This record gives sequence, structure tokens and C-alpha cells, in this order.
Amino acid sequence: MPEAPPRTAVRIRSIFSGSIGNLVEWYDWYVYSAFSLYFAKAFFPEGDRTTQLLNTAAVFAIGFLMRPIGGWLLGWYADRHGRRAALLLSVWLMCFGSLAIALTPGYATIGVAAPILLVISRLVQGLSLGGEYGTSATYLSEMATREHRGFYSSFQYVTLIAGQLLAIGVLILLQFVLLTPAQLESWGWRIPFVIGAGCAIVAMVLRRSMAETESFQRRGALRDTGLLRELARHPKALATVVGLTMGGTLAFYTYTTYMQKYLVNTAGFSKADSTLISAATLFLYMLLQPLIGALSDRIGRRPILIAFGVLGTLLTVPILSALGEIRTVWGAFWLIMGALLIVSGYTSINAIVKAELFPTEIRAIGVGLPYALTVSIFGGTAEYIALWFKHVGHESGYAWYVTVCIAISLLIYVGMRDTRAHSRISED
Repeated sequence: MPEAPPRTAVRIRSIFSGSIGNLVEWYDWYVYSAFSLYFAKAFFPEGDRTTQLLNTAAVFAIGFLMRPIGGWLLGWYADRHGRRAALLLSVWLMCFGSLAIALTPGYATIGVAAPILLVISRLVQGLSLGGEYGTSATYLSEMATREHRGFYSSFQYVTLIAGQLLAIGVLILLQFVLLTPAQLESWGWRIPFVIGAGCAIVAMVLRRSMAETESFQRRGALRDTGLLRELARHPKALATVVGLTMGGTLAFYTYTTYMQKYLVNTAGFSKADSTLISAATLFLYMLLQPLIGALSDRIGRRPILIAFGVLGTLLTVPILSALGEIRTVWGAFWLIMGALLIVSGYTSINAIVKAELFPTEIRAIGVGLPYALTVSIFGGTAEYIALWFKHVGHESGYAWYVTVCIAISLLIYVGMRDTRAHSRISED
């Protein structure tokens, strides 16, 4: 017999524990990007800065290759054995990957083995994160009440951004308070990875106390056809996840993980100023997520997605062009903040939209697998493609690439039904 629905206090505590674990996972993932300006020299041979950043960006992209596999394996595990069990497994894998990076000797010590071990560690982290997204989106959506699903599920991106913000916060602390630039490049960049591994252990303890969702406890049995054929019975939902993710994830990675490098490598800002700008914009961006998520509970998900699609298509090229020419901190801050306000139309509600497309018995894998595939192709390669355009002398081409991807997603937003009014979670 399924357990009774969780009380409000249990529901909130479980959502909090799940969200904190999500924060730690994303901190561990983004620490790599935040500190790559400092450890690029440690793992790769001497060369110009753009070449070394291309190498670290390539490893960042390689980590994304495992995310579809993680979405498949941990999504299957979550749909078979429970959301809670899968979330525990994903944070354990992330802990292992972070600790491995922290302890790997540099290129000067072990030669080519250094970048190889870095790649292996990122593959493990990619496996973890690939499973985390779909399972976390499913868990938060199923634990939330019907009237507030947009609001509660938005905390997936609140904690995702908070993880990135925490990574930048650690960088600021080390840059301005604790270490010299030479110490950061020599050994200080290892500190945040050790912190991430320790926080992951705390997250595992918290997640052990989470309640399982009522939807999973009451799920129907999967047909004997298996998961692949069961997923194939929902081609429209799978295609919708791919289409609505493409432009949104590319815009997100452009204005968050890549922007720190863009400000240094293109606009000419110092590393310290670019870090401060990124931290300030991310903090306000984080606060926007529950506000727009709550708005979607009132007016629906589709109008907000369409607003992102229209504004992103029209304004991406002007914003990135202006950022390349801007020379003041406040000017860069307001341009990035405007871009992130637009991107919030996707990030605040994308998790709940995807979860509302699938039935309970394949919800975690239905959300996680197509999302992870799309993010691997578009989000994981964002930095590398942007740096490649700069390397060949056509940096503006990247802005048009982002614009086209957002425009394609806009077509999906216009053609889809509003999942708030047609939610599979409510039907189940």
C-alpha cells in the first residue's frame, strides 16, 4: 500500500533537502568553469591564453557527453527504484568526481596523464549531472502542490544558479582575501574542488531523510515492452523537450558560464572585475526564478516561454555586440542583467514544463534523457563554439548562432499546448 501523502512540513523539508543537494551538484559542476582561467596552465602545455581556454572548454564539453547516459541510467533507476534513491546516487558520483580533480597532479608532474584524469573526472561528473536534472525536476514537480508547481519547481534553477554563484563566491574570496594570483594558479584552484566534495557528503546525509513522492508510490507498472518502446509512445513529448531546451540552454550557458571569459577575452575586463560582474548578475538572476515561476502558476507556462523566444531572437545579437564594445563595469552589468531577465522566461519554468509532459512511470527518464542529449549538443559546446568563432576571426557569428537556436525553440513554444492546463502530473 502506498504511504499517506506527505504533510506540509515533510513536503517542505523534502523539497529543501532535494534542492540543497541540487545546489551542491551544480556548485561542483560550475567550479570547473569558474576556476578554468587559473588551472588551464596546470593541466595543459604552455600556449597562448585562447588556446589553453579552448582546451579547458573542450574538456567542459566532453563532460556533457556523459549527461545523456546519466539521464538514461539514473532516469531508469529513478523510475524503477524511486526518486530519492536516484538523487542519493547522483550526489555520490559528483563527490567522487570533484575529489578526483582536486587530487590530480598537474601536467608538469605527470604529463599527458593529467588531462586524461581530468577528462575521466569530468565524465563521472557528467554522468551524475545527467541523472540529477531529470530526477530533481521530477521530484520537485511531484512533491509540489498543484496550485504552486511553477513556484516550487523554479527552485531547481534557484539552486542551480546558487551553485554557480557559490562557485564564483569562493573564487572572489580566494582572489581578494585569501590568496595571491600566483598562489591561485599554483595550488589554490584545488581548494574549491575539496569544498565541493565535502559539501556533497553533507547533501547525501540530507537526502537520506527525504520522503518519496506520492506519484511514484502510486505509479502504474511499466509495460513489458521496456523503457525504450515506452518512451517511443510519446514522440511529441520527447520532441517538445528537445525543441524547448535548445535555445534556452544555449542562451543560459552563453550569459552565465561563458560570459566570465567573454568579458576578459573580448571586452578586455580584468579577471577580478569579470568575476564581480558575474556574481552580481547571477545573484539577481537567481531571485527572479521563483517570481516568474509563481507568475506561470497564474497565467500559464506557454506565454512566458514565448516571451523568452521573441525577445531572445530579437535582442541576442545587439546585446552580445554591445558587450564586446562596453568598457565600464556598470554598463556590462546592465547588459548582462537584461539578457538574464529574458533567459528567465525559460529557466524558471522549463523543469515543470518537461515534467508535466510525461506519465509517472517514465517521467524521470522522459525528462532527463532528451534534455541531457540537447544540453550536450548545444549547452556543452557553447563555450567551445564561441571561442572557435573568436579564434577564426568571426566572433559575431556566435551571436547569430544563438539567435537561430532561440528562434527554432520559439516555433516549439508557439505550437505546444500550455502544460499548466494539460498536466500529466495532475492527470496521474
